[in-house]
Amino acid sequence: MSTSQRFDLGHTDDLMSFLAASPSPYHAVANAAERLEKAGFRRVAETDAWDGTSGGKYVLRGGAIVAWYVPEGAAPHTPFRIVGAHTDSPNLRVKPLPDTGAHGWRQVAVEIYGGPLMNSWLDRDLGLAGRLTLRDGSSHLVNVDRPLLRVPQLAIHLDRSVSTDGLKLDKQRHLQPVWGLGDDVRDGDLIAFLEQEAGLPAGEVAGWDLMTHSVEPPAYLGRDRELVAGPRMDNLLSVHAGTAALAAVATGPGAADLPYVPVLAAFDHEENGSQSDTGADGPLLGSVLERSVFARGGSHEDRARAFAGAVCVSSDTGHAVHPNYAERHDPTHHPRAGGGPILKVNVNNRYATDGSGRAVWAAACEKAEVPFQSFVSNNSMPCGTTIGPITAARHGIRTVDIGVAILSMHSARELCAADDPFLLANALVAFLEG
Repeated sequence: MSTSQRFDLGHTDDLMSFLAASPSPYHAVANAAERLEKAGFRRVAETDAWDGTSGGKYVLRGGAIVAWYVPEGAAPHTPFRIVGAHTDSPNLRVKPLPDTGAHGWRQVAVEIYGGPLMNSWLDRDLGLAGRLTLRDGSSHLVNVDRPLLRVPQLAIHLDRSVSTDGLKLDKQRHLQPVWGLGDDVRDGDLIAFLEQEAGLPAGEVAGWDLMTHSVEPPAYLGRDRELVAGPRMDNLLSVHAGTAALAAVATGPGAADLPYVPVLAAFDHEENGSQSDTGADGPLLGSVLERSVFARGGSHEDRARAFAGAVCVSSDTGHAVHPNYAERHDPTHHPRAGGGPILKVNVNNRYATDGSGRAVWAAACEKAEVPFQSFVSNNSMPCGTTIGPITAARHGIRTVDIGVAILSMHSARELCAADDPFLLANALVAFLEG
């Protein structure tokens, strides 16, 4: 590893712990906040008046976190360097009336969140996690991290065509998990069970945001352990890297003299369009950045200057070339696992990268001595998108889309090279330092 890099394979070990401990966006931001607290950051409430003191601060709202570090002597118009990411992943989420069942099976009613590879949730031991809201309005995290639910697949004897015609799943009928036996399905059973698991008084839960997760832990894979398999890499891999990078910059020897205000913005609801109060298309980031300027005595002119000089790196996982489906990729752009982070480009602005953004990212990677690769979609394939174009359009901030190349995106369990997470984190440190 280069002497200019801050992270090594120990970062990937820590990523695996972070993935395992973050089965929901609410857990992810709580874990990110804990790491930032250890680096000297302090939480500020949106309902309080903010001061303009230097140092690290963060805001939590639901499944989103925005954290920033103000260097000593930073002017109100000091521009921002932002790492953007998202905390949510496609999965199965519990409905408002969760208790259901049929034919002697007790089941949990779920709704499809985002665009999961639905077959990856079949015949897999699932836990349940998320947020419980009590009658007094307080919220409590819950995590049943043991085999609790299972979506059983139909035996091949009852569907011989699956081998010739492929698996066809109806989202309503075929994805409701079982969690017990019996014909007596009683309303309130699941929530009463979760109240016990969370150590809460019976009957106090008034609302919930709950989701399934695979209980199989992340693991190194392969002869030389050069691969990592795990859940929610899209996009907790970037949340973890951004958190580590911000903490490293804020505690580094040059923290007091940084030319930018480094920021981490990890949003919820990217997988279903980002349109929420905790999504990238909501007001959270703009509000935090503006209040940071005004707390340091800035004017609207200072706000305009700070935004005009800002750059955002939208970090999200992308597609490594698949060895079994290489024809689905652009024939001249084949990002390889282990080849370093990817720069995502789409001329129709599904990604926000342009030539000037590419130059910023190339400079950061060169400073960190990290290789990077370019990704564009096959012209015959529709291109996905990220929070990048939303951030650029909503806030007028120059944005570049990057990430780590993975396989099995949107599966319950994804795959990447073991080296790529710490290469990304090292590049993000160089970007935030400017």
